Amino acid sequence: MQRKIIHIDCDCFYAAIEMRDQPALSTRPLAVGGQPGQRGVIATCNYPARRYGIHSAMSSARALQLCPELLILPPDMARYRAASQQIMQIYQRYTERIEPLSLDEAYLDVTGQPHEQGSATRMAEAIRRQIRQEVGITASAGIAANKFLAKVASDWHKPDGQFLIRPAQVTDFVASLPVARIHGVGKVTAQKLHRLGVRLCRDLWSWERTELLRQFGRFGERLYDLSRGIDERPVSSDRGRKSISVEETYIEDLPDLAACLAKLPELVEELHGRLARHDQPPFKGVSIKLKFDDFSQTTVEQAATRLSLSHFGELLSTGFARAKRPVRLVGVGVRLAETPEYPLQLSLF
Repeated sequence: MQRKIIHIDCDCFYAAIEMRDQPALSTRPLAVGGQPGQRGVIATCNYPARRYGIHSAMSSARALQLCPELLILPPDMARYRAASQQIMQIYQRYTERIEPLSLDEAYLDVTGQPHEQGSATRMAEAIRRQIRQEVGITASAGIAANKFLAKVASDWHKPDGQFLIRPAQVTDFVASLPVARIHGVGKVTAQKLHRLGVRLCRDLWSWERTELLRQFGRFGERLYDLSRGIDERPVSSDRGRKSISVEETYIEDLPDLAACLAKLPELVEELHGRLARHDQPPFKGVSIKLKFDDFSQTTVEQAATRLSLSHFGELLSTGFARAKRPVRLVGVGVRLAETPEYPLQLSLF
């Protein structure tokens, strides 16, 4: 049976909740995030703010430069979680196969479901209508035969729209899809692809799988498949936590390695506390994340089964040496061990 996947993505979720609860804010540029004097970052913003070029992950200070009348509200996670729970209950009316990606985004596998005469398009319309009526915000949807295409499609008619990619349309659709729209292709990978003369997915069709593996490592395997619209990943309702981490953005940049190392003990202590709250799950690796004053960032990971301040110090030194610039953010984390209940078949690559 042909799979029917819906990807639902609420429109500017945090800002939408704020506008729902304060309708007078709906016409003015609005963002949710940290304050500029505290090195804050924009979590999300409404569409009037986006017309100024503001986007998520932008520094609040930069956002205010672009739009001096921008109103930045602090996040209210309790209200956002309550709205997310309402949305999840709506999803559950249509399927049990739900894979949440965040508070406002999820995949739904509606294959074989009888609702709306079995039409995934009509189910998506009904879900969006119920979110609008019961939660008071809008959502966009993508409908396709796999997760990759459904996610791309949900962004096609934003806000408050939906887009269907039929199986017979897949080849034509991905042929003209920019490679930058492939999930996992960030700025650096996109630049590398462009240097290699690859801008659209069809530009990758002449590449052998082994060539992509040589150029991009394991991600080359994903590029080969996704550029052809192939994605066999199931919608999984069992998305266990893969990592636990803590990070801190500092009001003043840490000027050198010694200043960064001085911040490690409190971060590692906080990580100990977070692990304790999760009943000390076993882990298989530790990592350090650094964001420099130019907003570039790096992560250093290494296999480990216990926390060691000296070990984190070595990773931090390695990461700092990659840029040797003042640091605005330091993070420490662990990658949790997988504990499958049954044998797993490993990928050939």
